[in-house]
Amino acid sequence: MKSSKKSCRKSRRSKVYEQVLKNKRFRQEIVRKSLEYFFPVYFHKYIKYDTAPFQKEIFQILEDKTNKLAVIVAFRGSAKSTIITTAYVLWSILGVQQKKFIIIHGQTEQKARQYLMNIKSELEHNDLLRKDLGPFEEERNQWGATALIIRRLNAKIMISSVEQSIRGMRHGEHRPDLIILDDVEDTDSVRTQEGRDKTFNWLTGEVIPAGDKHTRIIAIGNLLHEDSLLKRLHQKIVTGEIDGIYREYPLLDENDKTLWPGKYPTIADIEEERRKTTSPIAWSREYLLKIISSDEQLIKPEWIKYYDDMPPEYNARYTATGIDPAISKSDHADYTAMVTARVYGRRKNLEIYILPNIVNLRLSFDEAKKQAELISDTSNSGHLYVEDVQYQASLAQELQKDNYPAEAVKVGGQDKYARLAAVSHLIQNGKVLFPREGAKALVTQLTGFGTEKHDDMVDALSMLLLKIIERADEPIMHSIAFKGEYNGEFDHLPPDEREQMMAHREWLRNMFLL
Repeated sequence: MKSSKKSCRKSRRSKVYEQVLKNKRFRQEIVRKSLEYFFPVYFHKYIKYDTAPFQKEIFQILEDKTNKLAVIVAFRGSAKSTIITTAYVLWSILGVQQKKFIIIHGQTEQKARQYLMNIKSELEHNDLLRKDLGPFEEERNQWGATALIIRRLNAKIMISSVEQSIRGMRHGEHRPDLIILDDVEDTDSVRTQEGRDKTFNWLTGEVIPAGDKHTRIIAIGNLLHEDSLLKRLHQKIVTGEIDGIYREYPLLDENDKTLWPGKYPTIADIEEERRKTTSPIAWSREYLLKIISSDEQLIKPEWIKYYDDMPPEYNARYTATGIDPAISKSDHADYTAMVTARVYGRRKNLEIYILPNIVNLRLSFDEAKKQAELISDTSNSGHLYVEDVQYQASLAQELQKDNYPAEAVKVGGQDKYARLAAVSHLIQNGKVLFPREGAKALVTQLTGFGTEKHDDMVDALSMLLLKIIERADEPIMHSIAFKGEYNGEFDHLPPDEREQMMAHREWLRNMFLL
């Protein structure tokens, strides 16, 4: 039955195409209405294989003008750039959308110029396009290195790069009504938090304000980092923070079936393509759309384990905080970082739960001291491990004077890399668990260690984990120090909690741990 329906649809489509090829007026009408017909009619020289379902979906997304933001990630060789930066740009002007001012962004101006050259080539040499929807000859003197104007339609196509400002630009009375971002990031620009923020701030501060209420933004490219521009837009779309459509089209789906049967009909064809890509990382990143860790990464993203709930606090051995103080509020100074963990069990049963109250701020000495005191107070007199480097040791001394359980920790001759490497096995083996909310910046520094501009939280965490390893053989102690007979330590608690704490105290006494 399904086969019969497909056959009928294919037959109807064939008849439409036959009429399109024979009847110019019918062809002009239908190509103006439909990008899905416009492309095979005027870009047939690019079509070497049967159109894939995902490509038809891209056509539908582009045709639907209610989609103000579309983010499309597709494998290398998927024809996404040909469809969007060449065919769609022309159709958006010549077809029903009637766009007047289009800006195409590339990562660099040199890359962006190639998009303009491709469009120029079609307008000058695509005979059927010129005969049906032209003429374009009178615009020959309007070709430029960074823009071209189709005067008969009062439409302008302009290119730009990430470095350039487009805010406030107009074509006559028209503000940009279609903005296309094609591969505006590369592996260098996403390497650091600073680089990723720069691209995102350029989008929000330059690109989006350049348009108006009805401007469409189409972003296409590949996945280069978990915090890249495309992934940030994806996250905001998923959470409902912004309206838009996000689509990923890897060469192979979750069942290892090809998304483009016409071009890659068999496993052998997939394997042939894979062998052309000499780098396994490039294959995974550019064809399978997997964000692959660099070989230089000490902490891999896949090692990071998260928790939703943690065991009761009264079962914890202790709570401790690693502190890497900067003691300066200068714009160029490092941040003061404080990372707190609750420690359960030991050896094979060791579990270290990172708490979400992570501090990563530029603080004065007094502000850092008050913040450390607050953390200790709210974690049942939790231990405070302060990095002992030059004047930083004074913070631990001042905390000790006020009867806080602070300790100055000497890092010795180990550098940052060596300290993190010494505790990386705890993260890799899932002994360190991170909260789903509140630790994103710490995880970013961990997985980007060596390339991120700042690593203060990594230092604080490394020192904390080294002290936890050092204390591995200590007797299990509750985070509240129970001494001697019961002296009403739990009287302030609600009845249910007081009963739990009393039962735990009795268990500890019976186990000779008090």
